[in-house]
Amino acid sequence: MSVLAHPADLHSIEKLREQELEEARAIQSVMLPGEPLRTDCVTISHEFQPVAEVGGDYLDYFLLPDGLIGLYVGDVCGKGLPAALYAALAVGTLRGVHKTGQAPAQVVSLLNKRLLLRGISERYTVIQYAIFDSLRAQMRIASAGMLGPLLIRGNECRALQLAGFPPGLYSGVTYDEFTLNLEPGDSVLFCTDGLTDARNVHGGQFDLGGVQDVCRRHAGDSPAALLNHVFSAVQEFSRNCGQSDDMTAAVFHYSPSPRGSG
Repeated sequence: MSVLAHPADLHSIEKLREQELEEARAIQSVMLPGEPLRTDCVTISHEFQPVAEVGGDYLDYFLLPDGLIGLYVGDVCGKGLPAALYAALAVGTLRGVHKTGQAPAQVVSLLNKRLLLRGISERYTVIQYAIFDSLRAQMRIASAGMLGPLLIRGNECRALQLAGFPPGLYSGVTYDEFTLNLEPGDSVLFCTDGLTDARNVHGGQFDLGGVQDVCRRHAGDSPAALLNHVFSAVQEFSRNCGQSDDMTAAVFHYSPSPRGSG
């Protein structure tokens, strides 16, 4: 015979759940960069908007030895707390290897191996991992299951066509690296599909082309301002539908001058 829970018990359970989600949100926040990264030639800013209290998107950027700069943006399949936990697993793995200075393809390959060792069925992640060499003005990118990234040069915005299997799905996968030579004033935008898959009331998708259009119109803006325009455009596009997925993006701006733009 089933016993109905007392309203006071239900209230306590709900309150406990809210507290746990709040703690999970706080933990997830410390896995994200606390502020933009600025060097004498690079500025990186990001925006992170989960669809629920916590999300399955993740990103980081950081200084490496020998003047290198690392950056990754990723997205776990699913939403909510289970996705956030798997994202924490991916971030923990990445933080254990990225500061060793390994090449992007090696880092993503190692992530794939370690996620498979965990054996979590129906869970995987997509990711783009990049390392920038400021002395050569050269960015090396390994991509695994994500669209783009976008190269913004002048008033043009070009989607790079990179491919790779999402880590956590198949064993024995190898990854390629794409080398991008940057010019002064170039920006590179990395984003998850929460932005591109946003829909309007007519069922249309914002798509990667929508992100490109915004980037062309605001190509001269700072990374933070550009991100604000992109997210505002997506929100306006899906205004009567609401957000349906986590949305995350980072803009890497190369400006070899005494002080990077903000």
